[in-house]
Amino acid sequence: MEEKKGFFARLKSGLSKTRDNIVKGIDSVFSGFSAIDDDFYEELEEILIMGDIGVNATSEILERLKEQVKKQHLKEPMECKQLLIDEIKEQMRVGETAYDFEHEQSVVMVIGVNGVGKTTSVGKLAGKLSDEGRKVLIAAADTFRAAAGEQLKEWARRADTEIISAPEGSDPASVVFDAVAAAKARNVDVLLIDTAGRLHNKKNLMEELKKMNRIIEREFPNAHRENLIVLDGTTGQNALAQAKEFGQVADLTGIVLTKMDGTAKGGIAVAIQSELKVPVKYIGVGESIEDLQKFDSDQFVNALFDVK
Repeated sequence: MEEKKGFFARLKSGLSKTRDNIVKGIDSVFSGFSAIDDDFYEELEEILIMGDIGVNATSEILERLKEQVKKQHLKEPMECKQLLIDEIKEQMRVGETAYDFEHEQSVVMVIGVNGVGKTTSVGKLAGKLSDEGRKVLIAAADTFRAAAGEQLKEWARRADTEIISAPEGSDPASVVFDAVAAAKARNVDVLLIDTAGRLHNKKNLMEELKKMNRIIEREFPNAHRENLIVLDGTTGQNALAQAKEFGQVADLTGIVLTKMDGTAKGGIAVAIQSELKVPVKYIGVGESIEDLQKFDSDQFVNALFDVK
């Protein structure tokens, strides 16, 4: 429980800029209006959109809020603040089956552009799964960046997991092929694949992703598949654009949101989930293994709105 509390405290301080950005605005709307009318909703909409929650998520949240307000015959703006918080939580709910891959034989491909904390997320995930008693194998398929391989070896050592790597400049797809063969031979529970920081405009890199996917489908057809995209929370709407690009070549199953410990754009977590219909599964607020946690919508929204 200690770790949980520590994480919540870090998440809460990490979201302080976002909180200043969104919550103060929302509070001023709730206290500044005497009636729940069109102006009230309009003002609320503007604050949510400005807080990076995005047009799509905002209209869904407000749509449901209006329904509830009608249903419960609310008249006072302050009365619907909790409703708004509940609607955002609902919007962010991660499904029951989101973490099935942790308990099945699975292949998890981790994708995203350079600099978002991808390699670190692979290392932390390996550590978490390994701590839970899963047999993990890491595939270092980012063969373009020499540092990525070294970094992963260090994480693998810390997490006490095996790693399959190849010299810089090797064909990433062949690393995946070897890793799949090794995962099957060694009866590994989870194969984690770190991929190159594909810039979304580099067609060949996107093609390579597809190639890796085909190899896994052909060689390991029964494995549970996850494609997690790592996004940097500080980049706001840009993260959403990246996710859309990757979603065109890989069937995204979840999002790892990093660098949430200093961004004014934490609302992007809500926007991405709504726009892509892909859940945020992990959230990172720092450097150590404990700083990557499963996403909990109640915890996140409570931290965002400073609810105890």
